[in-house]
Amino acid sequence: MATLKLSRSRTSNSQRSLIILNNYSSWYSPQSPYQDDPILKTISQAIKSNSLSSLTKFLPSISSLQLTNLITRNPHSLPPHSLLSFFNFLSSQPHFRLTLHAYSTMVHFLVAHKMHSQARDLLHLIVSKKGMGSSASLFASILETRGTHLPGLVLDALMIVYVDLGFLDDAIQCFRLLRKHYFRIPARGCRCLIDRMMRTNLPTVTLGFYLEILDYGYSPSVYVFNVLMHKLCKEGKIKDAQIVFDEFGKRGLHATAVSFNTLINGHCKAKNLDEGFRLKSVMEGSGMRPDVYTYSALINGLCKENRLDDAELLLHEMCERGLTPNDVIFTTLIDGHCKNGRIDMAMEIYQLMLSKDLKPDLIMYNTLTNGLCKAGDMKEARKIVDEMCTNGLNPDKITYTTLLDGFCKEGDLESALDVRKGMIKRGIELDNVAFTALISGFCRGGKVVEAERMLREMLKVGLKPDDATYTMVIDCFCKNGDSKTGFRLLKEMRSDGHVPAVETYNALMNGLCKHGQLKNANMLLETMLDLGVVPDDITYNILLEGHCKHGNPEDFDKLQSEKGLVSDYACYTSLVSKSSKYRQKR
Repeated sequence: MATLKLSRSRTSNSQRSLIILNNYSSWYSPQSPYQDDPILKTISQAIKSNSLSSLTKFLPSISSLQLTNLITRNPHSLPPHSLLSFFNFLSSQPHFRLTLHAYSTMVHFLVAHKMHSQARDLLHLIVSKKGMGSSASLFASILETRGTHLPGLVLDALMIVYVDLGFLDDAIQCFRLLRKHYFRIPARGCRCLIDRMMRTNLPTVTLGFYLEILDYGYSPSVYVFNVLMHKLCKEGKIKDAQIVFDEFGKRGLHATAVSFNTLINGHCKAKNLDEGFRLKSVMEGSGMRPDVYTYSALINGLCKENRLDDAELLLHEMCERGLTPNDVIFTTLIDGHCKNGRIDMAMEIYQLMLSKDLKPDLIMYNTLTNGLCKAGDMKEARKIVDEMCTNGLNPDKITYTTLLDGFCKEGDLESALDVRKGMIKRGIELDNVAFTALISGFCRGGKVVEAERMLREMLKVGLKPDDATYTMVIDCFCKNGDSKTGFRLLKEMRSDGHVPAVETYNALMNGLCKHGQLKNANMLLETMLDLGVVPDDITYNILLEGHCKHGNPEDFDKLQSEKGLVSDYACYTSLVSKSSKYRQKR
């Protein structure tokens, strides 16, 4: 009879242990020690039945440890949202004080259950209560309560909350604490912090922190480098901007046209034109073609240094390369030519612009108008303004004031007043510049009554004439023999808070001496000295001129020879008294 042999599989000790544990767990489950806690049981039942108000009498009995156990252990398997509702209920009770430990524990619980927005709201509440300078204590609490949770997400969220509340120093401190404990880079928190720092006016600080996080593994960004370069160049910190530019190669990035243009523009504004042109060559050597903005920066730099011929050559170069100059380039060139008195060249550039179907804007028209007015070509200036109106652009205050000033300087007061009427018609108020131009024009034309009337009108509209304007009117009155009105205006100046300078007194002195009032002139000199106004050589020359014209003819040669040599009161009085004694002896 054949014997049937049953094969018996060998089971390892580890497998046997696992089978025993599985079988054991199917018929026996050990009770959690926290399930027997009567306080936790009562709380859990109240949470489940949504009757939190019934817990008020139990609040004094709840310890910090029990609350922590309820959150971390959750012995009665409460839903996460229900536990959060209970936590919020506790925080609203006036006689129950939640500890920082409890808050931190709850934040970990929320993050573990993917309730990220609620966790951030809770962090926001904690930081709002703790305030600025709380990063170290909050960081320590989060580490202490992390349990088996990884704290990276919580700490990342904490950085964002500090940034949202404007506590940037705390956000930076959070990062440094993370780095000290070798946690992974908080990418979202760093991005949020850098974005916020770039909106501040502290580009050097931002650059320092950005390099710090890059060294810890944060991914570099061409955009961030470009923004930092722009801000540094704007502050004139070209060396720091160059450091940023050099980081491109070190970080495995490629500089863009924006990168080159930003640095080129910075160097040109800092009058480092050679470096600007060197960067243009580097740009071309890297296979990148300079664009309109590259040429615009370089042309602007050349015009500011009055290298207009070089600027013209650069304009032709860009046109030969198929680039169309924009209105900024044309305006820059026109302005450069106008400031250097090359109005013909400015008009040539203007015609070139029109030939390229580019429409001049208000800034360009004002630039041309100003250049023509300075050149005294008021006819062409008026023509340009008319052309502006034909093209649908309304002249602004700058346009009118420029025309008004130009007509006044050319002595065409009638046209200047017509411009003023046009301003009033369009509702454009005259400013200090416009009023001063009219007063100057009237004074230059000897129309002293009109000059004072304009001064009164200026004061009536609430504008405050400066010392030079008052002095101009005083001088006009004095030259017309009306020193009395001149002194009245001087008194008015002082009562209005002005401190007249030597130029104002010289105008009065000149008026007195020209009309032979030498005694009054000497009294005015003494008044000047009493007020602490130091006479200059012009003052003494005016006085000597007065003595020469209206004094004793015998003293003429002596006093005339001393003009320009008398520099102080002692010399003046000595000279005049010697002449007087000499006459008495004779």
